[in-house]
Amino acid sequence: MRLLDFINAGGSITWILVGMNILGISIIFWRIFVMRDFKKKLDVEAKIVANDISSQFKTKTLLSHLELVKDAISRRVHELELGMTSIKVIATTAPLLGLLGTVIGIYEAFQVISATGLDDPGKFAAGISYALITTIVGLIVAIPHYIAHNYLSGELDSLELQLEKHIGPLIQGE
Repeated sequence: MRLLDFINAGGSITWILVGMNILGISIIFWRIFVMRDFKKKLDVEAKIVANDISSQFKTKTLLSHLELVKDAISRRVHELELGMTSIKVIATTAPLLGLLGTVIGIYEAFQVISATGLDDPGKFAAGISYALITTIVGLIVAIPHYIAHNYLSGELDSLELQLEKHIGPLIQGE
């Protein structure tokens, strides 16, 4: 069976899943490139954040300094999180859409049985095939997005720690 025939056999739910997959994979690659670029420029990014907060230090207490640093780092990391929610939504909704297709396919199969009996097993099999295809595609879409979301979340945590380490000496040198 050709890929296009397989997708068409899964109906509109499968096409929705294909669209979600294309969107999600695009976001994943975009975020990977953004994070790698940020990692390459970590020293420069740390200096930018340090400069942003150093002017505010003169009027603050030590506790306020720590809060300023944490807030500045948090804002910068938040910018890097752009798109992560979309990846997570795709990872969690894809199997649900696959399950919806499963229920619809089984429902259609039983509708055929109730209308015609088992005189034409091909019609019954079409509903079961629809159910299985949407389940397969839902899982094929969800699994890589789930893995990518976990990987990118770990990378964000790592970048946040590295940024904290780089900013410390810059602020102490002020």
